[in-house]
Amino acid sequence: MIERDAQVVTRHGLMPTFAVHPEGTGPFPGVLLLMDAPGIREELRNIARRIARQDYFVLLPDMYYRLGHLRFDLPRRNDAMGAVIVAAMRHLNNDLVMEDIAGALAFLDAQDKAKPGMVGALGYCMSGRYAVVAAARFPHRFASVGSLYGVGMVNDDDSGSPHVLASSIKAEVYCGFAETDTSAPPEKVAALKAAFDAAGVKHLTEVYPNSRHGYGFAAHANYETIAAEKSWQCLFEMWDRTAQVVLVGEDDVDRHRDVL
Repeated sequence: MIERDAQVVTRHGLMPTFAVHPEGTGPFPGVLLLMDAPGIREELRNIARRIARQDYFVLLPDMYYRLGHLRFDLPRRNDAMGAVIVAAMRHLNNDLVMEDIAGALAFLDAQDKAKPGMVGALGYCMSGRYAVVAAARFPHRFASVGSLYGVGMVNDDDSGSPHVLASSIKAEVYCGFAETDTSAPPEKVAALKAAFDAAGVKHLTEVYPNSRHGYGFAAHANYETIAAEKSWQCLFEMWDRTAQVVLVGEDDVDRHRDVL
């Protein structure tokens, strides 16, 4: 594996980003891995490496870069640390994250080992929403996106809610939810599925039995092996299925650069 820490140029400055891809000539299809609320840590880097081992060029951006260098010692998490994590999460919104994603796409376009054109994405928890929104905001750049126990997927008072933006999505979408998750109750999952169906979005939206929020992280108390591995199977099948999709035209390559 080839990995390095990179600085991605965004409208707001330099965004630290972990980049990893297999050895070999490539080029490899790109995948953006969007962090969960606790932020950058070795577990996320290992997830990036797992994706890269399947012949992908993976970028893991530090979405908290506007706040400085934030790192949380999660084994020692207490109420005070939890409050800081929530505050960091809440400083983000669709517009800020989409500007960062525009920078990440431009960075991928400049990499010899990254395949030009369409890419994939995966977001956990707070970023499950952003992965799906990216598919709507950049419909000619995302071939497929995944969201695992995403929060804020259905917000009736938010025009930027993924379910409201469904009609703009051209990508294939995979959403995995936990059976027990107060941030994504059954009625919200049903509403999201209904919005995807009504918009004609090709999607797989599943709820995993006997799972709770956080089931995808091995270090999390709610880790659930069957749900986690089934999610990986669905994600890789989707990415492999859509990896050969080509960019529709030069105009669309330039479209995201205009955001910077």
